Amino acid sequence: MQKQVYDEKNGLWYELHEDYYLPCLTVPPEEQPSAGVWGQRHLRYLRQHRKALYTELLVSGRLNGYLADLNEQAEAMFLRLIDQMSAREGITEQLKAQNQMLWVQRMNSIHDRATEVVNNDLIYA
Repeated sequence: MQKQVYDEKNGLWYELHEDYYLPCLTVPPEEQPSAGVWGQRHLRYLRQHRKALYTELLVSGRLNGYLADLNEQAEAMFLRLIDQMSAREGITEQLKAQNQMLWVQRMNSIHDRATEVVNNDLIYA
């Protein structure tokens, strides 16, 4: 028996493993852009809850690009929300100079709310 066989009907190569011919499938190489914190959270969500989408992106070689793009969108949204919320609530550098603990409390509150919005709108959607 031949070690490798080409099937013209479907255009795949098959390799002999013991008594069976198995298709030679490989995932195309993909560049490795950084997924970041938001991308890693979304990756974990895809693996647990959206397995079909995760498999499709992985097999097509678009997973890392997809996660890097989502990470950029999430980071931009997060920073924009923090700026907008701090401006709306009047949190300034003057407050930081006068009462640091109050400034930290309010900024932590804004940070948590902005994280929750990004998680709900982009990461776990």
